[in-house]
Amino acid sequence: MSTTHHTLRERLAVLRGPDTAARPLDARALAALAANPGCRRRSLLDAAGVDKGAVAEALGAPARFGQSRFAFSRGHAFEARVKADGCAELLRLLGADGERAEVPDLGAAGPEGRTARTRLALAEAPRGRWTLLDHPLLALDVAGSTVFLEPDAVAVAPDGAWTVVEIKSFPILDGAADAMKVGAAARQAAVYVLALDAVEPGRTRSDILLVCPKDFSNLPTADSVDVRKQLAVTRRQLTRLTRIEEIAALLPEGTTFDPAAPRPALAASVDAVPAAYAPECLSSCELAFHCRERARAADSVEALGRALRADLGALTTLEAVRAAALAPPGAPTDDPAVLALRRAAALRAEALATAEAS
Repeated sequence: MSTTHHTLRERLAVLRGPDTAARPLDARALAALAANPGCRRRSLLDAAGVDKGAVAEALGAPARFGQSRFAFSRGHAFEARVKADGCAELLRLLGADGERAEVPDLGAAGPEGRTARTRLALAEAPRGRWTLLDHPLLALDVAGSTVFLEPDAVAVAPDGAWTVVEIKSFPILDGAADAMKVGAAARQAAVYVLALDAVEPGRTRSDILLVCPKDFSNLPTADSVDVRKQLAVTRRQLTRLTRIEEIAALLPEGTTFDPAAPRPALAASVDAVPAAYAPECLSSCELAFHCRERARAADSVEALGRALRADLGALTTLEAVRAAALAPPGAPTDDPAVLALRRAAALRAEALATAEAS
């Protein structure tokens, strides 16, 4: 371990709080981070293992999403059924009905030990028979910080190919599942494929096995999902993330993300890290409601969405947008966004005049 990395780890521990345990960054959070690589705030807090939900509570802007306890328990029960009897159901879904598989023990001390044990199990998987890794631990470098990832399972086929297995509790009804949920699962699985590629490139199949309940029963069924598109997007977006040490180096002395800190100090620390808020964050980031409040207070067009923000170009505030739209038609400008706003305002005025006349 380099001195720089060691120093960074200590710095992140200080930012997190001396008595606060690091919250591991999972594939779901990493997929959401990759979808918004410009958000330095999320990059830093996730790398430091900050509990963003606790921070949002302390700031008075708690997140309003998450999995219910019932859904969590149902998911665990379904996964246990899929993996019961030596993973017999999972083998059936993989096309190896009636066969038995090696299920190596992946237990080890600490995440580094578990990661090393997973690598060893992948390397020692015998050819000619199935090997199933139950909750292996993988490591991935993200913006200069190591992230540990835990897929539901990884199957090693007799030919040596690796397949990521995602077990979800949402149903496949009449052969089809909710497209948004399948898309989220595909993005999450793409992160696991990326981590496996870091172990040995080319060994992991690009189509993952998505296991879900069939119709309204608890009977497992499966579908193959091609994640090549999600893999390419995730790989490209992660390379765009600003390195964590660069973000941390710009923070003022005394910055803390400890939820137990006084609210003014905590709010000032959070706001010291630039964010890239968009309405899409509301379904994936615990700090989204705080960021939305700040975006609205700053009259920022980011609150309207990434697509509209890109279309507006140099117009960064709602006041600037209103001023551009209401400017006299003959006012000189070569900004296409301003011209479009003036045209839209003229059409709106014309429509309102027609409605009043009728």
